[in-house]
Amino acid sequence: MNAPLLFSLKGLKIFVSGHNGMVGSAIARRLRRENCTVLTADRSTLDLRVQEQTYGFLDAARPDAVVVAAAKVGGIAANSSLPADFLLDNLAIAQNLIAGSFRASVRKLLFLGSSCIYPRDAPQPMTEEMLLTGALEPTNEWYAVAKISGIKLCQAFRRQHGADFIAALPTNLYGPGDNYHPEHSHAPAALIRRMHEAKLANRPAVTVWGTGKPRREFLSVDDLADAAAFMLQRYSGDGPLNIGTGRDVGMDEFARLVAETVGYRGKLAFDATKPDGAPRKLLDVSKLSALGWRAHTELKKGLELAYADYLSGGGRNSGISRHGGASAAIGPARAS
Repeated sequence: MNAPLLFSLKGLKIFVSGHNGMVGSAIARRLRRENCTVLTADRSTLDLRVQEQTYGFLDAARPDAVVVAAAKVGGIAANSSLPADFLLDNLAIAQNLIAGSFRASVRKLLFLGSSCIYPRDAPQPMTEEMLLTGALEPTNEWYAVAKISGIKLCQAFRRQHGADFIAALPTNLYGPGDNYHPEHSHAPAALIRRMHEAKLANRPAVTVWGTGKPRREFLSVDDLADAAAFMLQRYSGDGPLNIGTGRDVGMDEFARLVAETVGYRGKLAFDATKPDGAPRKLLDVSKLSALGWRAHTELKKGLELAYADYLSGGGRNSGISRHGGASAAIGPARAS
């Protein structure tokens, strides 16, 4: 049984930031099923890192609700090589949208954090209460610090001003609209691209960063979008809620599942000299489950849909090649 309806979306104006990204586009698709008006703004006309632009847009648009899905994201390599960018950009986006929404009398705001903000050595599965109880994973601490700040800012506006601002902590995501950049993509997109190019080029082996031993939880982005719509309508609380499947998989098994999905039959070589990241990241999703929401996309089916989207040219930086040979050199895939 679902939790009571607290905030009907019917007829409302909802601004989805980051609508061109994998997460934002999925949330926009899902919200359009709620008979509401989805507002978007391209980066060319609105830079969310600039306070004046963000405040001006919110003051003019006057949305009833805001979803903070915009963020600078990437895998281990991107976080390690661009620490200032990850911290500055994500801090600015969070501050401008959250404070600007309160200033514009937005009635409801959903801020999207990430499971990577939990302590590196947190007990598994990770409950929401484990936030800020230990040291962060060094390979993504810049992004994590910014996301924690956004969550705390939502709590601060709720406690000081009574704003109905909530936060969610999704696990690792994959699906249509992902970013397939050769160096800056997350593990699912990086592996899909690398396996596909290796298959076309008849390469005997694909190198995967790390030992393959870390365990990760993967959630379809369309499931996340459904959870976001659910939370907007049925959750109003001070603390963030985990969003995931409640099940994890070894990265070695995950890489083999991607290879099977793509049809690559070569060898997988795990490079143990490269960083693994956190040893395990599994979310306790009991709080959201108690409200009545659960993920419904099985991993194998979700990867099939993601690969079909990649083949169709969906997503960003796909560099899709269909006729043999790699379209571009690509760095090793990595867990995030």
